[in-house]
Amino acid sequence: MSDHQELTMPVADLSEDVRAEFIAKTYMHLLGAVLSFVFLELIYFQTGIAQSVAAALGGNWLIVLGAFLVVGWIATHFAHTADSLGAQYGALALYVVAESIIFIPLLVIANQFAPGAISSAGVITIVGFAILSAVVFMTRKDFSFLRGFLMFFGIAALILIVCSLIFNFHLGIWFSVAMIGLASASILYDTSNVLHHYPTNRYVGASLQLFASVALLFWYVLRLLIALQGRD
Repeated sequence: MSDHQELTMPVADLSEDVRAEFIAKTYMHLLGAVLSFVFLELIYFQTGIAQSVAAALGGNWLIVLGAFLVVGWIATHFAHTADSLGAQYGALALYVVAESIIFIPLLVIANQFAPGAISSAGVITIVGFAILSAVVFMTRKDFSFLRGFLMFFGIAALILIVCSLIFNFHLGIWFSVAMIGLASASILYDTSNVLHHYPTNRYVGASLQLFASVALLFWYVLRLLIALQGRD
């Protein structure tokens, strides 16, 4: 088998050592992405950039939603198609920076009206991600069957969100709970793909896909905690 063939084969078809190395690289890059996101948010808040961005948006969540969706689509595209490490690193860096900006309005609200919600949401997200990942790695189950479910309910959620913004109605706490469920299913699906379907030359793209799911989970956990404290 040539080196190129081995690099482009799904990790499930390769040796245990190769799979272990691929998984280690993927999760190291995921950790780097999360730490970079946290570092950028600290800079935004300490320099006053966060308050300026939140004021400029003026509560226009439709813009935030549009940015979230566009950046997410780009991230997914590169995670699934980019073979070049340079392109994968570029996409990961772009996605982390974009997400750090998109999160600013929600983080500003949480910081002002729900003290402690950000740290609590972070802990819940980390614990939830760890448990869901453990389920995949311990069972070795292929969750690729969730793809149709994620697409259907993702589109349905998008339609609801857009309608709520256009017609000015509140989706409520249960929508956030449902979206946490959707994000959890997404983590199962993405982790399963990392374990079974990604080729070994796409570990940066795999970490990008996982980061996207973690960001989605953190977003709706934080929204739920804000809502429980009376501000959404």
